[in-house]
Amino acid sequence: MDARVVANGSAAEALQDKLLQFLVHNPKEAFVFSGLDFWIFFGVFLFFFAISYKNIRTRNLVFLCFSLFFYYKSSGWAIFLLLFTLTEDFIIAHFVYRSSKRKIRLFLITLSVFSNLLVLSYFKYTFFFIDLFNSWLGTDVEKLNWLAWCIPQNDYLSFDLDHIILPVGISFFTFQSLSYTIDVYRGEIKPLRSWLDFAFFASFFPQLVAGPIVRAKDFVGQIFAEYQVSKQVFGKGVFLILSGLFKKVVISDVISTQLVDRVFDQARLVSPLESWLGFYGYGVQIFCDFSGYTDIAIGLALILGFRLNPNFDQPYKSVSITEFWRRWHISLSVWLRDYLYIPLGGSRRGTFRTYFNLLTTMLLGGLWHGAHLKFLLWGGMHGAALVVHKLWSALAQKWHIQLPNPVAWFLTFHFALLCWLPFRAADLETVSILLQRMLTPWDMALVLPVLSQYMLPTVLIGFGLFLHFLPDNFKARIIGIFEGAGLIWLGFFSIVAILVIYQFKTAESQPFIYFQF
Repeated sequence: MDARVVANGSAAEALQDKLLQFLVHNPKEAFVFSGLDFWIFFGVFLFFFAISYKNIRTRNLVFLCFSLFFYYKSSGWAIFLLLFTLTEDFIIAHFVYRSSKRKIRLFLITLSVFSNLLVLSYFKYTFFFIDLFNSWLGTDVEKLNWLAWCIPQNDYLSFDLDHIILPVGISFFTFQSLSYTIDVYRGEIKPLRSWLDFAFFASFFPQLVAGPIVRAKDFVGQIFAEYQVSKQVFGKGVFLILSGLFKKVVISDVISTQLVDRVFDQARLVSPLESWLGFYGYGVQIFCDFSGYTDIAIGLALILGFRLNPNFDQPYKSVSITEFWRRWHISLSVWLRDYLYIPLGGSRRGTFRTYFNLLTTMLLGGLWHGAHLKFLLWGGMHGAALVVHKLWSALAQKWHIQLPNPVAWFLTFHFALLCWLPFRAADLETVSILLQRMLTPWDMALVLPVLSQYMLPTVLIGFGLFLHFLPDNFKARIIGIFEGAGLIWLGFFSIVAILVIYQFKTAESQPFIYFQF
């Protein structure tokens, strides 16, 4: 047989295997914006988008198909959970809107809230609540994946009965879908007539798995609009994508793999200086990781003709914890305010009730992040800080005193970083160990060796903070350069920037931190 025929056959088989690997979900390999697989996916999507964008219905169908495939690649079988959630809420919202009887409407919205939170609670909190139940009552209830136990196992479909795998982004798409039914119930929006339109809104792939959480009233009108993207908007979108990749690949991932992971995983062995580097390093890492994802999501949406609300506004510049929560994860802060804090009574029912509502909201916000006492501690610390700030504001106004802004900023910044310790640590014991290390006197003989060992992540911590604190007008001028650049220059600069960025890429794609929520 001709050697060329054999070679061609082998190449065809290899290509077929690669294609099959691309089309099938791999739980061991994250499907993330910073990975090559995503950009192959996006390139194929752009081809179909380019031939369909002039027909709105066809374009939306293409979007939906690719969004569902995106989620399948991200979380496998959980695609059925996403379809169940959005189908149920679409139907419930339809009947809520049509019903004129208050009791029926109340029953339907209660059903939507209960079913959504039940599904979310099962996947996120089942084992957590069983552990609490056993520890409080001294029982020995077995931890079992009951849903998997109910599904017949076979060669093609099998689940681990001892673990419940958390679907990627379940908290984000649950809150997004739930806000739709609540807004319909409140009369703030009318329900969408087509399931396809609602599914498009609920599964929009740029922000599907890590936000920002999108409200229907801010987005659904864009579904029916023609594709119109100006040169300026396209340039801004490219800038956001590149800046997001830079934050994630160059700053966040390098700080994580070369510093933060070592400090938190080996807390007993680190020096005081290393613990402080980890303290500041994780603050920069989580901001660059999460805001980097958001930048890419908003940038992708912009070049595709859609606008998403900002999710970050330089939160480490805040001079109070209240201001911090107006700048950090804005979509979640607004969601918790509108659908939890205000329904609980907000600040309308007296001082004590206001403080109670703040603490409750932040504790539940902490629990939203994960089923662990450390997240409750994180939420409780922020809730308590919000209460203290309200008390201080009232006294400061009464006594006509005010902290200087540099002092207020210093306290707020370091308190926010302190709260990240339980957020990142594997357990509360690790938090205690790191705090002890941080309060231990330094051995000055170790300063230069430690800084030499962690030279690159230390420089990136400083550079990340430098970028964060740049004046707004400077950043606006940089964005303006991209907005005014032609396609050729945008393409050239993008290629150069990507080549530079990916010189820092680690061997394996690092999942975005908020994928676990």
